[in-house]
Amino acid sequence: HMMAVAAPDLTTRHIVDFLTEGEVAAQGNGADAGAGFDSGEFRRALGSFLTGVTIVTTIGPEGEPRGFTANSFTSVSLDPPLVLVCIAHKALGHPVFATSKSFAINILNESQKAASGIFASKAADKFASVDWRPGQTGSPVLDGSVACFDCDMERLVDAGDHSILIGRVRDFQHNAAQPLGYCRGAYVTPGLSQEALAAAQPGTDVGAILENGGRILFLEAADGSFELPRGRGLGSASDGKSLKGLFAAKAIEAQLGFLYAVWDDAGDVSRTHVYYRGTFDVPASSDRGIRLIDIDAIGDLKIADPAIRSMLARYVRECTEDAFGVYVGNEVEGEVRPLARAASLNTGDQG
Repeated sequence: HMMAVAAPDLTTRHIVDFLTEGEVAAQGNGADAGAGFDSGEFRRALGSFLTGVTIVTTIGPEGEPRGFTANSFTSVSLDPPLVLVCIAHKALGHPVFATSKSFAINILNESQKAASGIFASKAADKFASVDWRPGQTGSPVLDGSVACFDCDMERLVDAGDHSILIGRVRDFQHNAAQPLGYCRGAYVTPGLSQEALAAAQPGTDVGAILENGGRILFLEAADGSFELPRGRGLGSASDGKSLKGLFAAKAIEAQLGFLYAVWDDAGDVSRTHVYYRGTFDVPASSDRGIRLIDIDAIGDLKIADPAIRSMLARYVRECTEDAFGVYVGNEVEGEVRPLARAASLNTGDQG
């Protein structure tokens, strides 16, 4: 999301002044900070922030294409249109990007993990693995990217051990492809998009584990048992049997997120169960049988379906570990696959 800045030039100047002051302060207090500061833990903490993945490109002084992988990308201003990305001083491509008059930021889709790895390495000819064309500034625009921002270099700002490339967008493009994510040292590809699920067979049982502030939304039945919100297919608000139809009938404001579990029904092999993680806005009342249960209290609930009980036990455990996966199998056996496999993303360290 980009926000408009009333006085972008003034804002940029304040950013530069702040960074300059911070660098001077860091130089003065570097010894004190180093004594009690764990840089490894700091890097892991920063890795908790889920980001997209980009490949930043330019043309070198000899006319050769150059590029590096980065997830330190953000918007700066709508008017003028400004974006930024960071590159490490030690990166091989730093001298090229620091003196370039333009660069392009390519946001990768979920099928471009291989390209991300290559551009994060010291491979000799990174561009041999991708198809590209020159953008308006001449910087390489990669085929298949979710979005691309072709920029003139607005300003270069030194900040600690990195340089911030602030670009003024000359041209951009985007499409509806699924973006590639990165978090805690792993690529994130949710898979089984909601659009594909909406086109699945009507008999698919679709449900959701909806969380808000450490509480899970359940529906309580007349016999005192509890169940998660679910329906036949994702559907629409007008389809009372679907999950979205249930949300509409119960006035549940839900936002579905990552896929959490998929399993085949033991009694009916043609029936599949699909559950998502998500969030919800707290309802005004519980008149519609809605109950908000603390995560720690889920184990005490009366839940008839053993497969749901097992899934919720895993959810409670993974909440504690802060590491989620996707269950694939049937009601009796299966495996929990990590949301993404571990990967090394050097985010501008190689160039």
